[in-house]
Amino acid sequence: MSQNRPAQPKSVLRGHRAQVHAAAFVRSNQRLASGDADGFVILWDLTIMRPRAVWRAHTNAILGIADWGDDKIITHGRDNRLVVWKLGPQDEMAMSTALPLDESAPDRAQPWILHILEVNTMNFCSFTSCTAEPSGPHEELLIAVPNTLDTEAVDIFQLPSQTRQHTVNLGSKTEKKGMVMSLGLFRLEGNLTLVAAYESGLVTVARLGRNETWDVLYTAQVHGQPVLSLDVAPHKDFFLTSGADAVIAKHPIPITAAFPRQEPQHPRQTDSRSTTASSPSLLSATISPEPKHAIPSNQPKPVVETQPLKTINTKHSGQQGLRIRSDGKIFATAGWDSKVRVYSAKTMSELAVLKWHEVGCYTIAFATLADEQAPHPINPSLTGAEANEKSEGGATAAGDTDNGGTALVAVPKSNQLSVKDRRIKIAKEAHWLAVGSKDGKISLWDIY
Repeated sequence: MSQNRPAQPKSVLRGHRAQVHAAAFVRSNQRLASGDADGFVILWDLTIMRPRAVWRAHTNAILGIADWGDDKIITHGRDNRLVVWKLGPQDEMAMSTALPLDESAPDRAQPWILHILEVNTMNFCSFTSCTAEPSGPHEELLIAVPNTLDTEAVDIFQLPSQTRQHTVNLGSKTEKKGMVMSLGLFRLEGNLTLVAAYESGLVTVARLGRNETWDVLYTAQVHGQPVLSLDVAPHKDFFLTSGADAVIAKHPIPITAAFPRQEPQHPRQTDSRSTTASSPSLLSATISPEPKHAIPSNQPKPVVETQPLKTINTKHSGQQGLRIRSDGKIFATAGWDSKVRVYSAKTMSELAVLKWHEVGCYTIAFATLADEQAPHPINPSLTGAEANEKSEGGATAAGDTDNGGTALVAVPKSNQLSVKDRRIKIAKEAHWLAVGSKDGKISLWDIY
């Protein structure tokens, strides 16, 4: 009988009075930031499952939440504002912990405001962000949001300068795409890349060229209804979309713009997603010292890919909040039917259905997985997992050596950790999946 018992959440966070619209794990999974339809934000301490900071960030519903470093939280509300708050661990001490459910609580203090952007939120589209330069400082950030006047266009701002760097309107002016519904912004091979999904169900990928023009590399009409959410895979090799219909689609992210060849002297097979000697990209042609790679003035436009990698009809409409886990192996969606569905990112087959909430779910968030295969910081010849195995039988004293003569430092066993450190370790390593629902509750699941 226990084998047939449905999965249950490990914990339930109760505190929001209104439906939960946004959630994000921050600070190495030690905190969960959640935002509701009344504009309240709660920063939950996952080591004790209690609030550390509660404030009203916006006068209308929260559309999106993300962290920026260890001491900044970005919130995007339907009051036409995107706000960057200063909220490091030391700032939590001055914050209220009175939950929104407590209507008798006095006015709650707000964190220090670092930046405010006046943005368009008529689209119900949350912001997306990436670093301003490929290897630049993390103090500079690019923010993409729907354009203030044209709901089909996208504005890209830079922080902390708060200047608008680009206004992007993809496709022809006669093409009816509808409002921008979901966005993705990232760098691939150093090139700024934008993914936009629209009310019409259209999905487009464009890349910023050397002449400050945006080249469309992929476009597909796979949804018959508005796209509700998208997420880009950790390795930037594909992205997924879900819509108001029952379709979930897996799309390619072209690595380099491909150009049609014109009667090559030495035919060779080419891949439209890779750069070859007979089909150079604009970038390689520009920096190459060889004259034969010069770009002619009549260079044709890039070939646009139009075929998704895979689409599935889930038979369940209204799946939103799609998120891919940091290892790229699974993804999950929040359903209007109150169910959370977990899928394989490789095969797109359904792996699990999580049912606890009685009403619709709006948002999910995956905790970032610890890299068990990363080199050990003290002994690079071992992975993190191997170092843990060596410590299972007891701590290795400083000065002891392994077979190769490499000195190891003392690694305490888990039962030697303090209660606080043990809680932090559990919070960091748990495979958390957080689900925000219309009932104002957040369920935490530890899966796979």
